[in-house]
Amino acid sequence: QVQVVESGGGSVQSGGSLRLSCVVYGYTYSSYCMGWFRQAPGKEREGVAAIDIEGSISYADSVKGRFTVSQDNAKNTVHLQMMSLKPEDTAMYYCAASWGPKCWLQLLEGKYYNYWGQGTQVTVSS
Repeated sequence: QVQVVESGGGSVQSGGSLRLSCVVYGYTYSSYCMGWFRQAPGKEREGVAAIDIEGSISYADSVKGRFTVSQDNAKNTVHLQMMSLKPEDTAMYYCAASWGPKCWLQLLEGKYYNYWGQGTQVTVSS
């Protein structure tokens, strides 16, 4: 059925940039919300950035001003432009999509997302 595929991860030095992309396949209608989440070893999952079908966006405080989430016109693809990367940004980054209504209320709440990608690793060295 629905498949979520991320790409664009890699290793960069502090201050570098990466652009992550996420494509959702197999959907009947557009998701209400798409978001990026990350998890580092030993740490809790963190909502990074998300966008809903009407274009509302939420960012985690830790990435505001550095990361930008965007959505293609087809709304099945989202991007995460990551600038000024820091070692603390190192994590596995997951893309997720939701067809449930609650994601509208809390875009960065992972439990409201129905489908998840397998993740793409981002490593930032100092």
